[in-house]
Amino acid sequence: MLTWVRTGRASAVCVLVCAVLLAVQQVWYFGGWGSPETRTLVTDATYVPLALAFTVLAVRVAVSKRQEPRTRRAWRVIAVAFVCQLAAHGSWFVQSHFLETTAYPSAADYCFLLFSPFMFAGLLMLPGQHRRRRDRQKLALDALIVGAGGFIAIWYLLLGPILNASGLTAWQRTFTAALPIGDLLLVLAMSTAMLRRHQPEVPAPIRLLAASIALTVSADVSYSWLQLNGGFTGGSWPDLLWLDGCFLLVLAADQQYRRPRHATSRRRDRNAVFLLPYAASIAAYVLLAVQSSHLPINPYGGMIFGAAVLTLLVMARQSHALRDNREMAVTDGLTGLANRILVTERLDLLAGQPIRSGRQSAVLLIDLDRFKPINDTFGHEAGDAVLVATADAMRRVIRDGDLAGRLGGDEFAVLLLNLPTRQAAGSIAARLLEELRMPVVFGEHVLMVEASIGVAVRDDPDASGETLLQQADTALYAAKRAGRGRFEFYSDVMDTKAREAELRRAVAGDELVVFFQPAVTLATGAVRGVEALVRWNHPVRGLLGPGEFIELAEETGAVVPLGAWVLRAACREAAGWRTGIPGSDALRLAVNLSPKQVAQADLVTTVETILAETGFPPDRLTLEITESVILQPDPLTIGRLEALRDLGIQLAVDDFGTGYSALSYLRRLPVTVLKIDRSFVTGIADDPEARSVCEAVVHLGEAFKMTVVAEGIETAEQATALIDMGCGIGQGFFFHRPLPPADATALIRDQFASRLP
Repeated sequence: MLTWVRTGRASAVCVLVCAVLLAVQQVWYFGGWGSPETRTLVTDATYVPLALAFTVLAVRVAVSKRQEPRTRRAWRVIAVAFVCQLAAHGSWFVQSHFLETTAYPSAADYCFLLFSPFMFAGLLMLPGQHRRRRDRQKLALDALIVGAGGFIAIWYLLLGPILNASGLTAWQRTFTAALPIGDLLLVLAMSTAMLRRHQPEVPAPIRLLAASIALTVSADVSYSWLQLNGGFTGGSWPDLLWLDGCFLLVLAADQQYRRPRHATSRRRDRNAVFLLPYAASIAAYVLLAVQSSHLPINPYGGMIFGAAVLTLLVMARQSHALRDNREMAVTDGLTGLANRILVTERLDLLAGQPIRSGRQSAVLLIDLDRFKPINDTFGHEAGDAVLVATADAMRRVIRDGDLAGRLGGDEFAVLLLNLPTRQAAGSIAARLLEELRMPVVFGEHVLMVEASIGVAVRDDPDASGETLLQQADTALYAAKRAGRGRFEFYSDVMDTKAREAELRRAVAGDELVVFFQPAVTLATGAVRGVEALVRWNHPVRGLLGPGEFIELAEETGAVVPLGAWVLRAACREAAGWRTGIPGSDALRLAVNLSPKQVAQADLVTTVETILAETGFPPDRLTLEITESVILQPDPLTIGRLEALRDLGIQLAVDDFGTGYSALSYLRRLPVTVLKIDRSFVTGIADDPEARSVCEAVVHLGEAFKMTVVAEGIETAEQATALIDMGCGIGQGFFFHRPLPPADATALIRDQFASRLP
């Protein structure tokens, strides 16, 4: 049967069958059908399949790798307790209907008694949150209060009458007293397990176990009381409680198996759980008042009443202290807003609620712009004044029922609930920006502050509170990059992780394509070589230029496999030209290397492998590196570049002059080509200063005996000016735009066909 219930469908069928059996028994009982003997037979027969079901399901949990090791260990002991229950119900059914015995205690009674210590141990072994010593002491006190209240009730109802009952042997008296003591242990263990929960909510399996034990203890107490007052007969009302408790054990074992290994909380039961000690104390006093109602008011009545009132007043005082402590724990001391703890709790609560049609929820993440200079210039008191003013502005804007909190430093969060539309979140964000632009007066200084806001609208029911906060942070980062003092909505396009995964899939799925921009002899316009430029043929957004994704690739490291793909694709295409177009052997191919590629220890091996695979000769390849590589090259970098040079590969410095190039490194590095950035070329035809700077760079390249290539040539005047300076090679839109492979092939065929004799 264990193998059969491993599947989710079989487990559901098992639970459904148990529910049907329980329903049939309940209908049979309340319908009053059949004789008392028949009702007893039906009731006793229902126990056995229920006990078999919860035992098998508990064993499934105990051996399941889906559960945490501590959870499996606890459920192994609980499964032993369930086995005792199964043996007890089976023995009871056999002895009641097939054996003529009235011995007390019977085999079934012993099995019922064994259930309590095993269940007690299993419940205490359930995993809980790691606590400090003081918290463990508080937990023990709360559990003992519940146990003490239960002890008073059990003493009044059972233990006292058992000790005074006549007609019982010493062993029968001891055994009869052991049953309610076992129930008391179950109450103590169950209250401990609930109070020691490791999440904001009590997990469903523990709640079901608690309900089952509550019904079982109530039935046990009723059974013992009936035994002391006339004898218990099968098929009576305590059986209804026992049967319902058995079905809850079935549900508890099934829910524990289905529960994810790291489940997120969906609701908070904190207040209800922590009422247990108070409820136990009140119940004990009510029972004491009932029992002492016949005593004289003087002195006993007044003393008992005073003790009860005093205890209630202490409880009320403690509840206020707990509320004050709670507010202190979840409130930011400077601004009076919620702190990160409360914001996180409310986010988890928000994530657990279903998404309603026509209602929106959103998270706003707010970061103050230029806050650090205020702190550094005017001191922390000025910074605190700005933070307090920010909190006041947020209170003026947000609605009742929304939550504003400070996460730390100058970062704030706002949770907006029940918005009519997505645009309503944007309207509130805009009003916040306007309020936060108000100047803050600090002494003789007027401090001007602005803010950037990221807005994440909840539209994924499975998104956790942490995910919503991350999305708002991503949108905040986008707002800052867009110029600050504004807000941005989160979209999947902003998600770095999702975009990185999408980019890596594009590399693996051949969504990238290499375009080629020719470099020409400026005097004649003849093609000297081509530069490989990557494009992304996005399935949704169309053809994307490198500006749309190269920065992301650099940030995430995806540029390493992307760069290798570009080099391989470009070399393969260029090798095809050499084979199919006569005279194109002299054509050079230039491919960009990112700084992260240069930093790879296997760079030389990767390049060698690609050249060997494609058949492209290394002496026709130029690898272009950026100024960031030559600024402070380490010995390993220099060694890798020299190894590439030794293969016959030319090295070029791309976009020269845009960074902070150190000229001394141009002498040390094996660089033979200098590419002038387009920013120096623009304006050389009519701006004498720009012309002088560009000419200086050309002469610098000549001084280092480098080939100089000018980029970004867009007019004939620029080309003429570069020729006059002594620059012989260039590329730009004036000559050729970047071309797809087919157009580049056609251009090269035309160029070299015209040179054939």
